[in-house]
Amino acid sequence: MKSFKLVLAVACIFTLNACNKVEDNQTPQNKKEKYSGKQPNIIFLLADDMGYGELGSYGQKDIKTPFLDELSSKGLRFTDFYAGTSVCSPSRAILMTGKHAGHSTIRANGGLINGKGGRVPLKKSEITIGEMLQNAGYQTAMIGKWHLGVPEDMSTWAKGRGFDYAVQEQWGVSKKGNVLDEREHWVNNDQDSVFYNYNDYKCLDEFRTNFALDYLEKKDNSKPFFLYMSYRIPHAHEFFLSKNDLYKDKTEEWLEIERRHAARITMLDTQIKRLYDTLGKSGELENTLIIFSSDNGPHKENYHDNEFFNSSGGLKGYKRALYEGGIRVPMIAYWKGKVKEGETTNLQAAFYDIMPTFADVAGVQIPEQTDGISILPEILGKPQKKHDYLYWEIHEGGYHKSMAQAARKGKWKAVRIAATNKTELYNLETDMFEKNNVAAVHPEIVEEMNTILASESVANEHYPNAGGLFKK
Repeated sequence: MKSFKLVLAVACIFTLNACNKVEDNQTPQNKKEKYSGKQPNIIFLLADDMGYGELGSYGQKDIKTPFLDELSSKGLRFTDFYAGTSVCSPSRAILMTGKHAGHSTIRANGGLINGKGGRVPLKKSEITIGEMLQNAGYQTAMIGKWHLGVPEDMSTWAKGRGFDYAVQEQWGVSKKGNVLDEREHWVNNDQDSVFYNYNDYKCLDEFRTNFALDYLEKKDNSKPFFLYMSYRIPHAHEFFLSKNDLYKDKTEEWLEIERRHAARITMLDTQIKRLYDTLGKSGELENTLIIFSSDNGPHKENYHDNEFFNSSGGLKGYKRALYEGGIRVPMIAYWKGKVKEGETTNLQAAFYDIMPTFADVAGVQIPEQTDGISILPEILGKPQKKHDYLYWEIHEGGYHKSMAQAARKGKWKAVRIAATNKTELYNLETDMFEKNNVAAVHPEIVEEMNTILASESVANEHYPNAGGLFKK
């Protein structure tokens, strides 16, 4: 593999974000955290389609995740944290830009491009977390699944959107007419490529972690770094299901697809430990915030039964659903010596809070585009602002068979599906599993939630049902 020189951008200042939809009675964090020495490093670890109940620390009984459970016991575990939405591409767009699903450029895995279906990239006018941290003096790296660009335009790939070093899969047809194989990982766009041969590795994420370890060894130690590790486990793809001996004692009790599903999650746990151990040996842990989460709820694909391991922890729904099982995800924050060990928080937060949180960590002003608020105070055990409500929408078929919207305001959760034109209402305080629709007995709450649903979706040329067509 060729060696590459990391490119550092010049620092700049962003417009201060006046966080909207925040309760007025909460103490804002007006002063930026002051750090001695270089700014803190940031690592964001993202699983692909991991359900709320697939870690031991979140109640999993059969799948072993010893390291992530240990990390949870040493850090802060979120019980009410949400993905951007319930499917890969739009959820990752929300993560990268800090815009919620009603404002995001990408609202499904595809959209209308000149009247035809295709992949929708982020707008060049939208700043990404990578660009924000580049401008703050960070060296930035993205390894794994990007899913926010188009194959024909490399400027939409991670390398062109704020990452000095980018190793990503890409699929589709390139501008040159070449069919791109997602097993081929492109290094800094077309500067180099490495093909993933699944016979050479225990799992795809071992292959990707090797890139990360190489990056950590060769980075500039005088500068802070941001590493976005976008894993592929436990997403369903047959050629990623490497042969292994994990859970071999279950071969008669479990179907092979389920044994491999469990094995891959355990292998992901092992790869994250490799990354953590490398940081420990380098002395970087005390100056590194590590966050682990998932892009949406558990999948039900490739003959995998999402209920076999109780993957959503009993929550209703799965990937592509706006019920809790589709969007509530595990979230662990670890920062050695700064996060109180073994704490749990029920703060209601979502992917669009990650950008302002990382701005806070870096000590720069929060980009105006974001709908989020920094949750760094909560992570550090300080007074924390709270959202008045959280919002989601999805423009794919799948679970709901049509566009759907959802909002959470305190204990109340509203779900509205275009095909039914009715708003369901759940009291998550007493009905976490959304079994009892109480819309009929709380019409005033339904009206309040409908107002939120009707106001939060703005028009988007790629999604004809967005922006006012789905009213109360």
